[in-house]
Parts: sequence; C-alpha cells; structure tokens
Amino acid sequence: MCLAIPGKVVEATDLGFSRIAKVQFGGITRQVSLDFVPETQPGDYVLVHVGFAISRISPEEAERTYELLRQIQEADELAPEEPL
Repeated sequence: MCLAIPGKVVEATDLGFSRIAKVQFGGITRQVSLDFVPETQPGDYVLVHVGFAISRISPEEAERTYELLRQIQEADELAPEEPL
C-alpha cells in the first residue's frame, strides 16, 4: 500500500528543467519535486509521495485528510499495547 500525505506549498522555484517546492506538513517543511504538477503555485495543497507532488487537492480535501490522520493517531494512542 502506498500513502500520499497532503501538504501546503509555501515556496516554488524553477530550476530550468524542473520545479521544486518547499511544502509544509504540519510543523515540518520539506523539499518536494513538482515535476508531475508543474502548474502548482504557493498556497496550493498537494499530495506528496516519496518526495514527489503527485496531484493538487483542494484545501477542504487536505483538511479532511488531516482530520482522518488525527483520528488514526488518537485511536492508536488509546489502543492497549500488545506483547510481541
């Protein structure tokens, strides 16, 4: 299973042959390739998988995904630990 995480583009840079962006994931900012979504601009939300933005999404979709991830984290924290 593959997982793509939503992030907000805070800066985009043209490198001539490709584009990169600084993308914020909560309090963490990472460099991401925009090769698959070159039309992306600062303020846009993107889904990122292994360092590549693979699609643009709406702010509402990003927020729904963040909420689901929060719920998963809370459920994991409440689950009893099982011995290995």
